[in-house]
Amino acid sequence: MQLLKDIGIIGGGQMAEAIIKGLLDKNIFTPEKILVSEPFLERRQYLDDFYKISLTDNNPEVVNNRNLIILAIKPQVMKEVLEEIKPFITENHLILTIAAGLPISFYENILPYKTRLIRIMPNSCALVHKSISAIAKGTFATDEDLKIAETLFSTIGETVIVDESLIDAVTALSGSGPAYVALFIEALIDAGVRAGLPRPLSEKLALQTIIGTVELMTKAKKDPYQLKSMVTSPGGTTISALNELYEKGFSGIIISAVYKAYLRSKELSEFLK
Repeated sequence: MQLLKDIGIIGGGQMAEAIIKGLLDKNIFTPEKILVSEPFLERRQYLDDFYKISLTDNNPEVVNNRNLIILAIKPQVMKEVLEEIKPFITENHLILTIAAGLPISFYENILPYKTRLIRIMPNSCALVHKSISAIAKGTFATDEDLKIAETLFSTIGETVIVDESLIDAVTALSGSGPAYVALFIEALIDAGVRAGLPRPLSEKLALQTIIGTVELMTKAKKDPYQLKSMVTSPGGTTISALNELYEKGFSGIIISAVYKAYLRSKELSEFLK
């Protein structure tokens, strides 16, 4: 993969740091091959101290010195940054963006015609390299470009290739998903405390139960119905609890919540264009 000789990242926040760490841990790049533009001196000093990468506060410098670029900045400042780097983008550049809410057409309308662009939607689990990143190809990106994006983002977790029309749904499910899971775990812990468990013990039980259940689904290939059947005996505690969840509309609430997030993602995509 010709472009994988060095990389530039515009933005040095937490998600950028997760990517940097993944690239270094997987030996995709050495520190001197990574050039990051970050406006805040304190943040640049932090990244230098921990990762020994090349740093600047000048966005065009990154584009002038690297052909493979990741845009890791907030969507609210994206237009300003794109206008700044536009004069320096050439046909040799591949632009990857992880900004939420901005469709590929937004970038293609600003950057030079035929700019190769790929949109990625990771999630916050990237911070521990357990992200699931959805990757969508722009109009002029190639299959080879997709492979490059997969290689880069597999360093922070799993990847899936999707059509861009699915990105809002991806955002609603996996992008926002860590918050739903955190809320559920918090409720489990509180439930254990209500039943008389000390909070540290309740937390340990809840977390390990979540981890073990995910392992059963991913490694033992158990689907949700099979898992429920394994622990649900006639007239037992589990069926009593499940009946309460069904009566309170638990599944419907989850479906409705994710769909609300999907609709909001579509609204924000239109607003941010």
